[in-house]
Amino acid sequence: MEYTTLFLDLDDTLYPHRSGLWEAVGDRIQSYIEMKLNLCTEDASLLRAQYLAQFGTTLNGLMRNHQIDPMEYLDYVHDVPVENLIPPDPELQTMLASISIPRIIFTNAYLDYAMRVLEQLGVSDHIDQIIDILALDYSNKPDPKAYTRALVLAGNPSSARCLLVDDRYTNLSAAAEFGMTTVLVGDGVVEGTVDYTIEQIHDLTNAIPSLVGE
Repeated sequence: MEYTTLFLDLDDTLYPHRSGLWEAVGDRIQSYIEMKLNLCTEDASLLRAQYLAQFGTTLNGLMRNHQIDPMEYLDYVHDVPVENLIPPDPELQTMLASISIPRIIFTNAYLDYAMRVLEQLGVSDHIDQIIDILALDYSNKPDPKAYTRALVLAGNPSSARCLLVDDRYTNLSAAAEFGMTTVLVGDGVVEGTVDYTIEQIHDLTNAIPSLVGE
């Protein structure tokens, strides 16, 4: 297969889950729910899990059912010390630099946060586009509308010639419905099938050598 577009998830995909960065964001999400809705820790955790399962993000559940200000939420939950939790990653820089097709971040996170993560990893120069929750007009993976929107924003490539690299099976399953090739990073739960599984993002071009330019 000759691929034309590489979609890359951000959190727990471009950096390892063990870094604690996504947990730090999760702690901010938890405290936001407790503060904004005046809930105890247990009730906030249950509500967060419910919204994540139902909507794919806590944000969309809060917007639909509690009319929260999305920008207030995004600013609050992404106010985490990125530079203290993930180091620069020269191996990732080299791997991404070797890829010959457009490299597009496709994330449910917020642009400002995504840029901070990419800068800290040292890979900003090797990313061609960032499609964040604002660009998606608050649709999010695994909502099919997010994939339709991402394809439009990426210039309408054939979905059959696109890859999505992600750490969540539900996001990859939705991408497969569009005909995309799917790559699961890490040890996420696989409830069906994916095209490739890799332990870490650095293994991507080893698994799919055709991504590397001549």
